[in-house]
Amino acid sequence: MRVTVFGAAGNVGRRVVAEALARGHHVTAVVRDLARGRAAGLPEAAEIRVGDAGVVEDVAALSAGQDVVVGATRPAPGQEGQLVPMAEALLAGVADAGARLLLVGGAGGLSVPGTDGRVLVVDDPAYVPEAWRPIAVACVEQLAACRAAGAAVDWTYLSPPAQLEPGERTGAYRLGRDELLVDGEGASAVSMEDLAVALLDEAERPAHRRARFTVAY
Repeated sequence: MRVTVFGAAGNVGRRVVAEALARGHHVTAVVRDLARGRAAGLPEAAEIRVGDAGVVEDVAALSAGQDVVVGATRPAPGQEGQLVPMAEALLAGVADAGARLLLVGGAGGLSVPGTDGRVLVVDDPAYVPEAWRPIAVACVEQLAACRAAGAAVDWTYLSPPAQLEPGERTGAYRLGRDELLVDGEGASAVSMEDLAVALLDEAERPAHRRARFTVAY
């Protein structure tokens, strides 16, 4: 399988690149700055290309001939407004190229357990402190952009749990759809490594086409 990863130099992107390579896939790692991409320690087996996930023409060119395109970009604090235009560019670009888009999003649009879907994570300060609200709101709008694309794009949106940090690759996780997953002690977490596992599992065995899913331990 041929996989292109936008945001390949980021925390999640690097792990997606590594997981895809470990499974024997051909990986194109897309970065906006070549020097930063090399400094991020991307594996030599990855084909490093320069491109901007917010530019439709770049996305289309780098998605051509690919089976799966992964969007793992994350705007810097204060630039959360870039997230939706970037998602729209990714959606348009992969549609032009005929590829499938797997977008790593946010947990803000998931519903809080025990609320029957009435309360979203973005509106619960127990999960989203005020300082995190701008990116959480942007992620809700990011998912809405995917849904607005409808059948025109073969997209899948992965919402992480409340806590997503570097850790170990266990290969184990639970799947969910629209509600935040929590364990018996109320924790909602997964490592970035296992998020990458879940993403590549979905790439290889599609089960959530034109839908959102979530994972956690």
